[in-house]
Amino acid sequence: MASKLDSLPVVEAPTRAAWRAWLLENHQQPTGVWLVLYRKGSGQLTYPEAVEEALCFGWIDSVPRKLDEERRQQYFSPRKKGSVWSALNKQRLAALEAAGQLHPAGQAKIAAARQDGSWTTLDAVEALELPPDLAAALAANEVAHRHFTAFPPSVRKMVLQRLLAVKREAIRQQHIARIVALASQNQRPT
Repeated sequence: MASKLDSLPVVEAPTRAAWRAWLLENHQQPTGVWLVLYRKGSGQLTYPEAVEEALCFGWIDSVPRKLDEERRQQYFSPRKKGSVWSALNKQRLAALEAAGQLHPAGQAKIAAARQDGSWTTLDAVEALELPPDLAAALAANEVAHRHFTAFPPSVRKMVLQRLLAVKREAIRQQHIARIVALASQNQRPT
């Protein structure tokens, strides 16, 4: 069964300048596109360059798809209201802003994110700060707490991001119970 993503246009921009030109012309469209990217060392547009240019216009990357041994597609789309901003992308944006590369569309997305709070939503996750409910559950199980704090930062960050995404309290409590149960057995939550 084909998904909505399958019907989206494919963009081939061999250089950073070509991708920026495409975004300049098309950044206001409401739907995303598949951008073709080549392997490192090909001399073509690189993934970091593609992300930086997308950020300049208020777009974000998402799902990758392998095309063949040399190419893949990366889904890029306009940021939605309330979407969260990673520390890495905020660092990229600071550098792009200092270089005068941000387009007004990108500046508007940043201003909206600061206004609605989504700009800082991931700050506690990036700092590996435990939310009070998870901290209390881990504190109640010394073994789970010891194992959880010994997990690599990337694992703890993933757990915190997933927990942040849970909206319903009952489901959140189930997730916390599962995190504690797995950590008590020194198993990483996946």
